[in-house]
Amino acid sequence: MKKPFKRKETTVESNSEPKMTTNEEPLTRLNKFIANAGVCSRRDADILIADGRIQVNGKVITEMGFKVKQGDSVLFDDQQLSTEKLVYVLLNKPKNYITTMEDTHGRNTVMDIVGDACKERIYPVGRLDRNTTGLLLFTNDGELAETLSHPSRQVKKIYEVHLDKPIEEEDYIEIQKGVKLEDGLVKVSDIAIISEDQTVLGVEIHVGKNRIVRRIFEHFGYEVSKLDRTIYATLTKKELPRGKWRFLDPKEVIQLKHLRKNKQ
Repeated sequence: MKKPFKRKETTVESNSEPKMTTNEEPLTRLNKFIANAGVCSRRDADILIADGRIQVNGKVITEMGFKVKQGDSVLFDDQQLSTEKLVYVLLNKPKNYITTMEDTHGRNTVMDIVGDACKERIYPVGRLDRNTTGLLLFTNDGELAETLSHPSRQVKKIYEVHLDKPIEEEDYIEIQKGVKLEDGLVKVSDIAIISEDQTVLGVEIHVGKNRIVRRIFEHFGYEVSKLDRTIYATLTKKELPRGKWRFLDPKEVIQLKHLRKNKQ
C-alpha cells in the first residue's frame, strides 16, 4: 500500500513560458487529463504519476495536483497522449458473446458488435458472462467507468431470471433475507415473481460479484436457464433490440454523472 501523497497545486510551463493567469487558458489536473485520454481512471492515473510513468514537456512528474494546459506534451511510457471526445455506447448484449476486448480462442466478443461504433477506443464497464444477455455500457470515460464499477457505489442492476423449476416459497423468503455464499453474505434489494408458474422472477441487486445472480439460485438447487439484465444504473432497454447498440443521449449521460456526484 502506497503512502498518501501530499497534494500540491503546480503547473507545467511549455517552452519556458510564464505561468498562466486567470485571463489565459484553463488548467486541467494531470490525472483528469490522463483519464480523459482514455488511459484509465483518475485514481489509477494518480498511481501512474506516482510511479514516474508520466512526462509533461519532457519532465517526469511525480507530484499529485499537477495541472496542464492545452498544448502541453503529455507522455505515458513514451506514448503521446491527447484528449479525445468522450463516448458512451449502450449495447443490448446477445447470448454467446463474451465481455472482453479480444479473445485468443476465436470466440465472439462484444467488441465484434460495438468495435466500429466510433473511432475512439471504448471498453466495457463491468461484464456480463457469455450466456447472460442485456444491458452493457461501453465508454472511454475512465472516471465514470470506475465509479460505476466500484463495489462501494452499489449501482442498481435489475435482472429477469428464468429458472428450470418453480421457486419454493421457503427459498424465496430466504433469498429476501440474504444468502450466505462462499465469499460472504449477499443481499438482494428486491425480488418478485413475475410469471404464473413461478419460474420467472425479477431481481434487483446492487453488488457486482462474478456470476452473483446465478450463484444465488444455484445455492438453492435451481438452474438459471435464462438471465437478462433489463436495467443498469439509470439506463433501460427501451427501444433497443437484442444485439443492437446506440449512443447515450446527453440527458442520459448527465443522469449517470449526477449519480456519480451523489455518491461522493
